[in-house]
Formats: sequence, C-alpha cells, structure tokens
Amino acid sequence: MKTQRNQQKIVAAALCVALTLGLAGGAYAQQAGVTGGSTTDNTSAGNTNGGGLPQVQQQGDVSYVSGGVGLDESRALQQAQSQWPLTLRFTGPNAEFLADVHVRIVDAHDGEVLNTTSRGPFMLVRLSPGRYTVHAKYNDSEQTRSVSVPAHGNVKSAFIWNVK
Repeated sequence: MKTQRNQQKIVAAALCVALTLGLAGGAYAQQAGVTGGSTTDNTSAGNTNGGGLPQVQQQGDVSYVSGGVGLDESRALQQAQSQWPLTLRFTGPNAEFLADVHVRIVDAHDGEVLNTTSRGPFMLVRLSPGRYTVHAKYNDSEQTRSVSVPAHGNVKSAFIWNVK
C-alpha cells in the first residue's frame, strides 16, 4: 500500500516536471523564432486576441486584421467580421484563398488611410463611417471597389482574381 502511494507520488512528480519542461521549451522556441510567434509579430501565434484571431494592427487611425489561411484563423475572422465595419475577401476563380494581396484604401478626399499587405484571404478593417475606395492588387492585377462604411453595421467586399 505504502509502495503504491510512493509510486503514485513519483509518477505525479515526473509528470509535473515533464509538463514544466515542455512549457518552458515551447516558450523558448517562440522567443528563439523556431515556432509560433510573439506579441510583436503579425501572426496568430502568441497574439493577445485569443480564439485564433490574428494580431490586430494599427496604421494611423485605422485598425485592421488579416489572415485566414489556417482553419482556426479563417473561422475566427469569419466570426469576428460582424464587429468590424469593413470586411474584404480575396479569392481565386474557384474560391481558393489568396494571400499577399496589397491593399490600399483612400477616403472620399483621395487621402490614403491604409496601405498594407493582407496575410490571407480575409481582412477586417475598422474605419470611420464614410465613402472609401479600396485598391487591391494581387500579382500584377489590380481591382478597385467603392465602399460606403455605415455608422452602424458593416459592409463586405469580395475581390476575385482569375489566377493560373
């Protein structure tokens, strides 16, 4: 009986040590750039948003988030889009997801409010209500859409490229 309790304590202690080393190793790997990310990168790993949502970025007065290549990010972005005034989606002719789309948004006075590259097929943008022009460029092909961001609610715009 006493031997069995001692064995249970040893197993429990060994398990605690293994878990601690595993967590410490994962944290070290993230800091060393081996896997995952940190709160300063633009990926979903290590972000402060949780739930698979990529890190929110800021450019001037505009907040945005982009990604959706992985299933967790894609679901998180689709679920969050109702909380963002503008949703952009980038796909190929058969609905395949595209990444690395250059996005430039200008306001009604032709002032640039956002100039960045989407890290995946979805980009959620927090803009003030008003009229904007979205320029999206994939490879050498650029498309333009006019959008009106409402004071309440949101608007969606899809960009589809015929890629080979």
